[in-house]
Amino acid sequence: MKNVMDILTERGFIKQTVYGDDLRKLLETEKVSFYVGFDPTADSLHIGHYIPIMAMAWMQKYGHRPIALFGGGTGMIGDPSGRSDMRQMMTRETIDHNIECFKKQMSRFISFDGENGAVIANNADWLLNLNYVDFLREIGVHFSVNKMLTAECFKQRMEKGLTFFEFNYMLMQGYDFLVLNRKYGCVLEVGGDDQWSNMLAGVDLIRRKEQKDAYCLTCTLLLNSEGKKMGKTQKGALWLDENKCSVYDFYQYFRNVEDVKVDECMRLLTFMDLEEIAELTKYNDERMNAAKERLAFEVTKLVHGEAKALEAQKQARAAFGGNVEDMPSFNASGLDNILDIMAQAGVAKSKGEARRLIEGGGVSIDDKKITLDDLSLSEELKNKGSFVLHKGKKVHINVTL
Repeated sequence: MKNVMDILTERGFIKQTVYGDDLRKLLETEKVSFYVGFDPTADSLHIGHYIPIMAMAWMQKYGHRPIALFGGGTGMIGDPSGRSDMRQMMTRETIDHNIECFKKQMSRFISFDGENGAVIANNADWLLNLNYVDFLREIGVHFSVNKMLTAECFKQRMEKGLTFFEFNYMLMQGYDFLVLNRKYGCVLEVGGDDQWSNMLAGVDLIRRKEQKDAYCLTCTLLLNSEGKKMGKTQKGALWLDENKCSVYDFYQYFRNVEDVKVDECMRLLTFMDLEEIAELTKYNDERMNAAKERLAFEVTKLVHGEAKALEAQKQARAAFGGNVEDMPSFNASGLDNILDIMAQAGVAKSKGEARRLIEGGGVSIDDKKITLDDLSLSEELKNKGSFVLHKGKKVHINVTL
């Protein structure tokens, strides 16, 4: 059986490791417990969580035990990494609700049963009742303030102001690793590359405090060709909850990714065989459309199930093939203004954005491009009872009246 490090390397997951050679040998000879932390700031996972979850799934397939650590305690502070301002604090009830939502979504990717079934942990269990003086005496003495200030997550905030409240985050994340090491024998933390500084702190704490080996591994971030994080749609973040991002919009996001990113997305976001991926993505012409359709289907199937993936695929094909019956639909009963219809159908974020799209010539009803003089529905359309609303070349909705 292959070493899971080889799998993660071949598929492009690994960005950075510490003590990488020793970690590879450990994964070759032992079944290890590892953890990934999730900050429960919303009631749904989003595409930014997807790659670490897939890394968890691959490691579990190779016999290792995942620990999904939910930040019920640290979530009450907020991680300053990658932020320019202080995060709004949440109540315990909100955090607990969000954690329950996360668990349900994660069960599509990893198993919570069996010998190496995933473990659920919540750092509120050990952080919220800490004695602060005891914490400083046991943990704080192992952290150098000078070294902490060189961490990228803190340097980015120094100009605008970093509160001491947030400055504690690194200590708490390091302490999480120590607790999981003591409780579950956890020796590895896996996470996004923007967590590198915090992860190193935990590795160093265990090695200093326990005189034991500990490791961390960061996963690559999913970026577009301009180096910006993927996963933003016109309606906002690409959520895994269909109530926040419809299955059709989720499918269409991946159906429309850049040609140059299809191979990477297939390797990171699906379980497809690498040889099949290479075969599907070797073209530089219209044949890439078949690869993008396959990518969209496989990712949607993992997140929402096969039935909903097939329905989204059917709707997408109908939208581009002109089959109105299978096209995404919106009931505009009671509405007679196209701006209201676009905003409520989710074609635009607001009536103002809808107006700008129309001004730019990007909106059509059936085969006719509309202008700001055509905002009220004509009697002809009302009598017809339906029409197809087109936004650009990629959004097509059957509107019923």
